[in-house]
Amino acid sequence: MIERELVARIRQLFYGEHWKVGTIASSLGLHHETVERALGRKGSGLRHVRPSILDPYRAFIEETLGRYPRLVSTRIHEMIRLRGYTGGVTQLRRLVAQLRPRRREAFLSRRVFPAEESQVDWGHFGQVPVGKAMRRLSCFVMVLSYSRDLYFEFFFDQRMESFLRGHVRAFEAFGGVPRVCLYDNLRSAVIERRGEAVHFNPHLIELSAHYHFQPRPTHPYRGNEKGRVERAIRYLRQAFYAGRSFTGLSELNQQALDWRDQVARARPWPEDRQMSVAQAFEKEQPRLMPLPQNRFCADGVVAVRSRKTIYIRFDLNHYSIPHTAVDRKLTLVATDTQIRILDKDTEVARHRRSYDRDRRIEDPAHVEGLLELKRKARHSQPSARLLEAVPEAETFIDAAFERGESAIAQTSQLLKLLDLYGPRELRGAVGEAMAQESPRASSVGFLLAKRHRMRKTKPPLPVDLTRRPDLADLHVNPHAPETYDDLADTEPDDGPR
Repeated sequence: MIERELVARIRQLFYGEHWKVGTIASSLGLHHETVERALGRKGSGLRHVRPSILDPYRAFIEETLGRYPRLVSTRIHEMIRLRGYTGGVTQLRRLVAQLRPRRREAFLSRRVFPAEESQVDWGHFGQVPVGKAMRRLSCFVMVLSYSRDLYFEFFFDQRMESFLRGHVRAFEAFGGVPRVCLYDNLRSAVIERRGEAVHFNPHLIELSAHYHFQPRPTHPYRGNEKGRVERAIRYLRQAFYAGRSFTGLSELNQQALDWRDQVARARPWPEDRQMSVAQAFEKEQPRLMPLPQNRFCADGVVAVRSRKTIYIRFDLNHYSIPHTAVDRKLTLVATDTQIRILDKDTEVARHRRSYDRDRRIEDPAHVEGLLELKRKARHSQPSARLLEAVPEAETFIDAAFERGESAIAQTSQLLKLLDLYGPRELRGAVGEAMAQESPRASSVGFLLAKRHRMRKTKPPLPVDLTRRPDLADLHVNPHAPETYDDLADTEPDDGPR
């Protein structure tokens, strides 16, 4: 900013003595643009301030903002419009921004005891492609408030089980548990809040009961209370994630673990720049509460059911189950790497978890079991019995169908002929009908009856089962026809009988 005396001197030399801008600049040791600004030619200098339509209302606006500092510009606009203002709200907003009182809240520097507190939050890191799917990449971050040591792990979601899993692995990485875990008002921690009364997520309460820490929410609009975790997330974005390449989630988390041990723990400790974070953590770690003997189960549990197929849909993908488990109430247990499907207490399927989209993750035994069931079902059908006795019947029925005959009717008639004449004679008649290019069941029946007339034998009569309906489904395997030919042989043997 140019002093007023110097501005006056420049204007006197320019307008009074008619010096050129360059002469004034070199004589006074100034840049020529500084001289031009003083003359009002460029940028800020002593410029003429034009009157504003808001000038008559300036005192009223300032007084109103003094009493109601959070009053919005649109409400002020309505108030001065009733008092005769005819201008728009845009220039009013600019004036309100200049006149609104600025109150900056003062905070005390937060100091905590070693092992007393940790701060927890999620960080958003955009989206990454996984096959055909686009997955949200989120980072679970826990910071020990005293030493600033941190644990962070990347997930493809912010589900409750991932939130709990992050806690479990953070406590194990620290080798202990802080007495307080501080949370922002994120849904995974706080379900509902009314003033100072808070309803925590029941799963978080179970976790805190298992590890004996106290969950504590931050106060609304108190950014200083969780500043350590927010700065840690910003530090991760800039120092770790920016420009980093990776091929999968497991590789990214391994890189994160190496970077934390080699870089993050080597940074100076904010409370004493002569110490590192790793050295401060060495002082804090023995004071952490010990880990319980049993690990908290953070698996996701979902009730599922497959109505028709042998696949269960979960998280954009399909996982196979045995055909015996179809249309039954099942339980799906998901970790970040594995999918287990239970029928009550019995595990019926186990798969590697996929984060792709519309993938079918199959156990070959499940598919083979269904195919075997289908094969048995096909053999139990009437057409299967016909094809087993007379394999040529399949070609015969196809030829009949091409000529406009009903395949179902042809199969039914051939089955009746099979029961009357047996497989050997039916095979011969089917072959003869095909040779004569007459693929019809009526032609086969005609040929069979003709053979019997030539032999001077009568065709067997159908059995009437109306009086014995319990025998309608009885099936008797026929013996080889040669057996009956031997019995019908009337020629005498060479020797005595």
